[in-house]
Amino acid sequence: MKHEWRKHEKERYGAKKIPALVNVPLQKFIMISGKGNPNKADFSDKVSALYSLAYAIKMGYKSASADNKLLSDIQDFTVYPLEGIWQQKEDTELIKENLEYTLMIRQPDCITEEMVCEALERVKIKKPSPLYEDIHFDTIQDGKCVEILHVGSFDEEAVSFEKMDEFTRKNKLKRTENYHREIYLTNANRVDKSKLKTILRYSVKE
Repeated sequence: MKHEWRKHEKERYGAKKIPALVNVPLQKFIMISGKGNPNKADFSDKVSALYSLAYAIKMGYKSASADNKLLSDIQDFTVYPLEGIWQQKEDTELIKENLEYTLMIRQPDCITEEMVCEALERVKIKKPSPLYEDIHFDTIQDGKCVEILHVGSFDEEAVSFEKMDEFTRKNKLKRTENYHREIYLTNANRVDKSKLKTILRYSVKE
């Protein structure tokens, strides 16, 4: 079976344009951190390095499955979408140069740290980049969160965050952190800004 996140995990990636309360379980990620304006080359270089490793992991897993080296019903999987955790150094107006972020790509439960390390060694040879040294494998459990599907430019996300904040207040919830998560369902290099689809999410408590 090929695991396709759009088809098999609609509860995780099927957010609507109205806020909702969700519970996000423990998930595995490869991730890389950075600072500054996401429109700069340093940001896109980090994204490229992360995707190169993600596809190396996928191909390594698919090859091992074909050789019957794995005890899993999953023989292949679709690479998950890019995600980002965003935080601003100071709680004032948005200044992109002051942003701190962690970019990540989720990995299926069947992927182990050993598989990631093996893929990392292969991709270092096939497609060299000094940024691979900054990528690490870890798990994150967001727990109870408020989320919404934002359609449109990243610069217009404030409108969606206002809806999330109103929903949070009405349900007597409180944000637990001063950062938020973004899940990019569309490719910003291929889709018009007005049609971009991004899941916005932040953790809450009662």
